[in-house]
Amino acid sequence: MNTQFKLLLLFVGIVTLIGCESGVRDVTGGVGSNPNPDPDPNPNPVVEVVPVDITQDGFDFLEKMQGHWVGTNKVINDEFPWFAWDYRAISKSHIHGIHEGGTLGNLLTSFFVTNFKGKRTIMARNGGLLNGIYRTSYFVMDSVKQNGANDKYYRLVDARGGTGIMHMELRFKNDSLYFNSYTSNLGNRVPSRHMTFKGKRMHFELAQAAKDATGFPVNEIDAGLDFANGFVEDNLYKQQGQEKAKSTTFLAQQNSNDVYELAPQSGDPYIITDHPRLGSLVVNLTRGSNSNIADDNLLVWLSKEPLTDASGFLSSDASVFDTMLHFPTLENKEDFTLFTYLHPGEYYVNVIADKDKDGSPGAGDITSISQKITIGVKEDKVINVTNINVQN
Repeated sequence: MNTQFKLLLLFVGIVTLIGCESGVRDVTGGVGSNPNPDPDPNPNPVVEVVPVDITQDGFDFLEKMQGHWVGTNKVINDEFPWFAWDYRAISKSHIHGIHEGGTLGNLLTSFFVTNFKGKRTIMARNGGLLNGIYRTSYFVMDSVKQNGANDKYYRLVDARGGTGIMHMELRFKNDSLYFNSYTSNLGNRVPSRHMTFKGKRMHFELAQAAKDATGFPVNEIDAGLDFANGFVEDNLYKQQGQEKAKSTTFLAQQNSNDVYELAPQSGDPYIITDHPRLGSLVVNLTRGSNSNIADDNLLVWLSKEPLTDASGFLSSDASVFDTMLHFPTLENKEDFTLFTYLHPGEYYVNVIADKDKDGSPGAGDITSISQKITIGVKEDKVINVTNINVQN
């Protein structure tokens, strides 16, 4: 399975963030960087979280979040020079993005309008599936700051434990997004930096098409996402010996890695089949008689533009590689992958046998011809790729 994805889903993908007075804290090694949040002098598993009232401020977050964000990612101490998120509207008031990490799991964060603690506000649903462990956590927007005409900051914290458990902060400055995350392993330690993403908005036509199709953004609540009455206490994850849950987190585990089985088991109030518009794609791969790729890792990437020419050779136009939307790696001779939560639209399926195991396409790798597909609204599609045979 993709090593990058294992890091991203540390403790099943808990994502949180930290900031300073002027915005998001620089945790990437720049001047004045501080890689750790200020410790909580009086940690408490349950705190009073005060939501932002988006009828006053903060509703604009939804529109700012739209886009194919392409940039760099730092996960714990590992640097990834290329990473992307694909955020598109899936209803009038719900925006969704996911990173597919291979056959063993995924990582998602969506943002939506809701009622919570007497306020109309925005919440985030973050989680993932990794090797038979399903987890989702819910965050509520509790801070908005305008730093300048084109510079705005938003914080979302664990809906039960606040910043002492986990939180996320996002800063939008012109066409850039700064997205940091912090986690405490569900309250077992002081929160520390988990992820730092810095990127620019690209290929906005993808988000624009979704916006046009849904009428996004509107200050209304989707069915199943009104949390005016909070969450069902008995469904929240509690560590052994706990009387009360520290976090608004839902968790389930079994031997088989099936999101459709695990999601309802977890008690999660909003599961994969509840999402409007989103579909799925199974890609079956035939390594066939080509013994040259029998043991290789396969990059099974979905992109906006084809990564190869009509003969299957990798494109000489470097810009097409910035159009990648999903980029899992299959290891251990895996020969299929399932893409879940897919936005409807057109994609190119690209399969690369990674001969040098550097995690990226290049000279010496063996490729298939990029295959164009269309995913319809709520469509579950299966395709077969049999032509992984072009020597670059």
